[in-house]
Formats: sequence, structure tokens, C-alpha cells
Amino acid sequence: MKSKRGLLAKLLVLAAVIAIAAAMFVIGRGHTVYFDNKEVKAEDGTVYKPFYKIEVYVGDERVAKLSEGDRGAYSVMGQKLKVTLHLTVKKDAKKQGSAVTFEIPYNMDGIIYNIPALLQGAPEEVYMEEFVPTPVQEDEDADVVVTDEFAMPSEDE
Repeated sequence: MKSKRGLLAKLLVLAAVIAIAAAMFVIGRGHTVYFDNKEVKAEDGTVYKPFYKIEVYVGDERVAKLSEGDRGAYSVMGQKLKVTLHLTVKKDAKKQGSAVTFEIPYNMDGIIYNIPALLQGAPEEVYMEEFVPTPVQEDEDADVVVTDEFAMPSEDE
């Protein structure tokens, strides 16, 4: 009888740990969301022009202010992000407001959303893409200064 209780207790603890892990995978996963205000061209040739200015708000906090060609970033936990966009389409135009909820894919840690394409009705493959950082290449021709162990230039220089 004792061994059955012990086994049952161990199975319950294991099930609880698995349930917590699954919940944390969905709730606690962090993502970096990038907002673009850049021109983008779809495969069918449609061009989505950037807006003059976009302000991105999460709650009452402005997280990005984008001029034409800019990109802003925001870190979020979970799989949804609700933002309010304040758009200025042209230089002297009146600001327009728009609320958008982004569904963040599980398989992407960094997501780029092109706001003009999204708001102009482009398909998902046009306005959303995964952010892939490009590796920084070092310049091999850079001048190298040789110093001694105390970081003092040698007498030759």
C-alpha cells in the first residue's frame, strides 16, 4: 500500500512539473518584435510605401517612433502583443489611430512586422518575416598597433 501511494505521489508531481513547463512555454517565452516603416515589395509587384511617421504604443507607453525607413524594437512575453498605432500618412496630415493585435509565432524569437504593408492589407508573408541577425565581419586591413604588456606604444611608433 505504501509503495502505491509513493508511486502515485511521484506521478502527480511529474504531471504537475510537465503542466507547469507547458504553461511556461506558452506564457513565459520572450520575443523581440521589430516594427518597420520601410518600403516593401510583394512578389506580385505591389509596392507598399512607408508612412511619414508611426508611433507605436503598448498601453500608455510609447515603445517606438518611426520615420520613413526606420525600425523599432520591443521585447514581449507571451504569444500576443496588442499595440496602438498613431499614424501620420503624409507630412502635414492629421494623425490617425489604429489598434492592432499581433499573434506571435511560437517558432520565432525575433519577428519583423512591416506596419505599412500590414495596414494596407498585404498578405502575411509580405508584412511578417523572421529577424535573422547578420554576422559582423571584421576588417582584415585595419591598422594594428603593437603595444607592450602595459599597453604602451613601442618606441618605433
